[in-house]
Amino acid sequence: MMTKSSLTTQVESYQKWKNVLITEIARYKNWLQKNGLFSDDINHRLQRGFKLLREDELTIAFVGEYSRGKTELINALFFSGFGQRMLPSQAGRTTMCPTELFYDKRRNQSYLLLLPIETRASECTINDLRQQSEKWTEIPLDTCSPDAMREALDHIACTKTVTTAEARVLGFDDNTLDLDPDDQTKAIIPAWRHALISLRDPMLEQGLRVLDTPGLNALGSEPELTFSLLPTAHAIIFLFSADAGVTASDMAIWNEHIDNQQAYHTAGRFAVLNKIDVLWDDLQGEKHTRESINHVIDHTASHLSMSKDDIIPVSAKQGLIAKVKGDSQLLEKSRLGTLENLLSDRILAHKEEYITQTLNKDILGMLETSKTILGKRHSQLSKQLTNLERKGVDKELMRALVQKTQEDYDFYYKKLITLKSSRRLMKSQEEILHQLISEERFEQHVQQTLEQLKQSWTTIGMNRAMSSLFRNFEDDIANLMNEASLAGKMVTSIYNRYKVDVRAQHLQPVPFSIRRSCRELSALKKKAEKFQRDPKTIMTEQKLVIRRFFNTLVSEARLIHQKILAEVNRWSEEALLPIMQYTHEQKTTLEQQIRRLKRLNNKNQNAQQERQHLQELVNETEEQLEELEQIHKLFRRPAPTLATQKVVSISGKIA
Repeated sequence: MMTKSSLTTQVESYQKWKNVLITEIARYKNWLQKNGLFSDDINHRLQRGFKLLREDELTIAFVGEYSRGKTELINALFFSGFGQRMLPSQAGRTTMCPTELFYDKRRNQSYLLLLPIETRASECTINDLRQQSEKWTEIPLDTCSPDAMREALDHIACTKTVTTAEARVLGFDDNTLDLDPDDQTKAIIPAWRHALISLRDPMLEQGLRVLDTPGLNALGSEPELTFSLLPTAHAIIFLFSADAGVTASDMAIWNEHIDNQQAYHTAGRFAVLNKIDVLWDDLQGEKHTRESINHVIDHTASHLSMSKDDIIPVSAKQGLIAKVKGDSQLLEKSRLGTLENLLSDRILAHKEEYITQTLNKDILGMLETSKTILGKRHSQLSKQLTNLERKGVDKELMRALVQKTQEDYDFYYKKLITLKSSRRLMKSQEEILHQLISEERFEQHVQQTLEQLKQSWTTIGMNRAMSSLFRNFEDDIANLMNEASLAGKMVTSIYNRYKVDVRAQHLQPVPFSIRRSCRELSALKKKAEKFQRDPKTIMTEQKLVIRRFFNTLVSEARLIHQKILAEVNRWSEEALLPIMQYTHEQKTTLEQQIRRLKRLNNKNQNAQQERQHLQELVNETEEQLEELEQIHKLFRRPAPTLATQKVVSISGKIA
């Protein structure tokens, strides 16, 4: 019986950490509601934290030429518990279409969805078709029967025979077609365009998403895979074979689809030297084997310009056999554990860091504000209690306390009215920003581009039309940034007026930032230029070029536009939220304090009774502070992977 892999253990720890954070956000929400400090604005920000933790995914793409062992490695990492190979994996080409492994939490079941290859002839992208369930063929997966599961998953490798003309219409290149040996006028193509596998697996249930890709020819014939799915993966595992080294086709995939400025593999790019068992030599000994493997690693690092630490030698086949048979010695020799450690220590650590930074920005700032206000309230109550104990109690002193608290309350009440007025100004500013980057404006650019393309009869004319879309989009963004800069100065001036309150020094304006979207647009523009220069584009008929341009580049531009629009909405709603929360909480706590002091002042009590009541207020505030401190402490606790690393190295080859 094999023990749990380090990857499985780390993923489980990662999920437990996220569950703790979800619990603490809910606890903070209850605290705010209990103390009358809750608002719709605060709820919106808390819900974003909930969504980040509950819908968090980590996508790892396995990429390489045919017969590099990508699917075998996925079997070893995720399917060994079934006691056999689940995904089709044998000699030759087996992964016929891009395949995604994940777990569907919404449906809460295991299944296989297959998208017919004929959908390539439509105007719909894979992303569009994800919302059209009727277009997919569904096959249920019985996880209790490994044989039934393997039979179901074998459908992924199915092919079909079509004429070369039909293959051309579906986007296949004549030069890369596999011709039917019995009829050279026909070609063998994949039966499916895309496969989705929802599987109940511990790591997939925690949000891990795996993308298994075909070889170079398929990468070129499915534009959405290279323009969207691969660039947006969090990490790339690039496979090559120890017996072949780095071949020309390997380098073609690396240079064209991985190591380029258009990709955002934020968790890194790593190379896996698979099939090291072919280098095992029982006659010449272990030392010779190590030297042979190190030689191939050095050669690979030189070709890919990578650090040797980012190249992991494994034998996926022997690792799978070792896991199925429970052979710990063979598992160690396969070095599969080293790759699992990489996934947990490097890639998972990056995801933890991202969540930590995002929650620090959203939730910890709110907690700091609540702690500041409550700490001030505790200080005031303690001071009042000290005065009562030292000077005794009289009506004049109580009235003075009420008056001072009332003056503070009036100050924050006026501030809140002023802020509400400022927020109305922000609302009008939001409308201006929306007009500059509205969905209607973007779609007008798209429609204009489509009309220009249809009316173009030359390559130059079509290229000019394609470029105009990006030029118009960039102009809109430039106007948006100018207007957002003016709005940002207004927001900064509002915060500066608060600097007279020393307790509000920690409050900072929420920045408006679309830098990443601008980088993505710049990268997409370069892709468009490459698309225009591609000989395939030049040689393809106009209708197919237009469809391919819209299914890939325009679809990606639309996604970038949606991100920018979402940032405009977020910033407009949250630019004043920290200062609004601070003022609202100050006003509410002072209001509660006034009511309690008035009750004390109006009651005919002796000094001891009044001190007792004031002591109860101090004790109650201390309990609230203690609860906030506990929540704050748990939020500050390091994530599991980061906690085990004195120095976190999130490297991988990043362009």
